[in-house]
Amino acid sequence: MSWDPTLYLSFGDHRTRPAADLLARVPLKAPCRVIDLGCGPGNSTALLAARWPNARLTGMDNSEGMLTEARANGVSADWLLADLAGWQADGAYDLIFANATLQWLGDQENLLPRLMGFVASGGAFAFQVPVNYHAPSHALMRETAAGPRWKEKLAQVREIQRGTQLRYYDILKPHAASLDIWQTEYLHVLEGEDAAYRWVSAAGLRPFVQALDGAEREDFISAFKEKLRAAYPRRADGTTLFPFQRLFVVALKA
Repeated sequence: MSWDPTLYLSFGDHRTRPAADLLARVPLKAPCRVIDLGCGPGNSTALLAARWPNARLTGMDNSEGMLTEARANGVSADWLLADLAGWQADGAYDLIFANATLQWLGDQENLLPRLMGFVASGGAFAFQVPVNYHAPSHALMRETAAGPRWKEKLAQVREIQRGTQLRYYDILKPHAASLDIWQTEYLHVLEGEDAAYRWVSAAGLRPFVQALDGAEREDFISAFKEKLRAAYPRRADGTTLFPFQRLFVVALKA
């Protein structure tokens, strides 16, 4: 799956705020080695660099386009092109940080303990994931994909994992000295035409549209946009209100 950093950053402030909220709850004073998993265009990596300028910082992503954008942002970090699903750390990290990344990976009962195993003693594993699977934006995406014209091609499209607070607690409790888990709903005030579509097209929608081409893709997008306009109407002042839930976890290692 390919990514478009320009499209992703079109709502950069809204996408960076959860990373800042997660980082604010990480209690480490001076971690030496920090990695940002799924760093994207480097917006979350910049927050880590600002808080701990002396840390050895790595930003990792599986998109060369995203890393190209990250390299251009001036953050002092090593940039690593790698697939998180098979990534093996070359040593322990004081902080493993992941902003809106882990929802794309399955087998989390094994993934999360494996990542926790790369955390140094006294370190932390901190991540946040969207939990808006049942929101209209994603329910209508699935509804459109189930239409007779697209059902066959989109039946096996990868979707985000459905994480819950209890699930993450149960997975990580045997591996953590303490867990801080919470959930927040943001009310994003989006500007411009088809704002809800532009939001989801940068992330959750991409597996669907990339599985189609030509008229099939255009007609799918048109049908989905129409549904989104009804679910997220543009207000008289030109804005669109877009509620979005996210789940946060900070796991500390003994």
